[in-house]
Amino acid sequence: MEEIKKELNEKVILVAVCTDAENEIEDSLDELEQLVDTAGASVVARVVQNRESIHPGTYVGKGKIEEIRELLFETEATGIVCDDELSPAQMGHLEELLDTKVMDRTLVILDIFARRAYTREGKIQVELAQLRYRATRLTGQGTSLSRLGGGIGTRGPGEKKLEMDRRLIRTRISHLKKELNGVIAHREVQRKQRLRTHMPVVCIVGYTNAGKSTLLNYYTNAGVLEENQLFATLDPTTKSVVLESGQTILMTDTVGFIQKLPHHLIDAFKSTLEEAVYSDIILHVVDAANPQMEKQMEAVYETLHQLGVKEQPIITAFNKMDALSDDIILKDLHAQKTVKISGKYGDGTKELLDLVEQTLQEQKIYVEKVYPYEEAGKIQAIRNHGQLVKEEYRENGIYVEAYVPAEILGMV
Repeated sequence: MEEIKKELNEKVILVAVCTDAENEIEDSLDELEQLVDTAGASVVARVVQNRESIHPGTYVGKGKIEEIRELLFETEATGIVCDDELSPAQMGHLEELLDTKVMDRTLVILDIFARRAYTREGKIQVELAQLRYRATRLTGQGTSLSRLGGGIGTRGPGEKKLEMDRRLIRTRISHLKKELNGVIAHREVQRKQRLRTHMPVVCIVGYTNAGKSTLLNYYTNAGVLEENQLFATLDPTTKSVVLESGQTILMTDTVGFIQKLPHHLIDAFKSTLEEAVYSDIILHVVDAANPQMEKQMEAVYETLHQLGVKEQPIITAFNKMDALSDDIILKDLHAQKTVKISGKYGDGTKELLDLVEQTLQEQKIYVEKVYPYEEAGKIQAIRNHGQLVKEEYRENGIYVEAYVPAEILGMV
């Protein structure tokens, strides 16, 4: 089996166009190399071209195409991976000029997502994203047709096959959309049930590999895969956590964000990512040990903005502090509260839950009331959904001081 894996191992050359600071393109290529490694290929060379803008027809200029062609021969690479999403024309032209497999960042991410999707919903979403990506790249003048040399017996059948491919993709997309709508409807039912029980939802977001799954496992023993790879977990996991006051909350882990996250994926995973939109608190986990921390935080907030997340309070947990000195100054201007933690060793995790409890309390209304003994059941509702500060049994009833969510105020 290992021999087969070695035989199938792809060797690729990374290609990027630098239109800005050179160190940023190197950082982007480092991340792309991680993506390629996660997808099961190995990087044998890098090519960077400094240009004012990306070439609209071939991504890079003619000189670099020659350089890439020579590198392909020297390194025996099986393909190239471009750091940006290529247009159908760019991909077609590069394949024709280099006579090799051409991929882009989006294709690599889609491949990783396809490997990491385990639930039915995840698989549907990934296939939808892949089909939408492929649909835009079906062209009648593609490499496979042009290499036949044209003429009789090529164009007609080729165009028929092309139309057949388009029709099959459209049909499959339509079928998958219906399936996904069913899953989304089920998710909506679950969401409404949570709203009826008034159980607070804390949505964990963050850059891929920031330590979201490690944190969820620490609090809940959820058994979510923890791995030092990009997109180690894809399917969302929701688990309950009991706070110190006795109140139960739900914690939901979401798919990791990344720079240049393909719009195909944002569209496909919108139903999953919308957990953030409907949550009571956003828990933003940041890899504080990563040199690109600031850029990664920007990428997360950009994605949250695209999803329409605006009102929810944000708590930022600067994770992996075990790899840094504790006196380092860390800031997040988007967050209402911040805390330093180590999800791996548990440092700061109690303080983080205290901040969650404090934030939830800030969203509640203070109630001071005497309940007749026949209404004692209402106090249980306060215990379940609010925070009971004082409970005193008197002759005329039960005296209560508590913080309760606004939505259940009328019920108690």
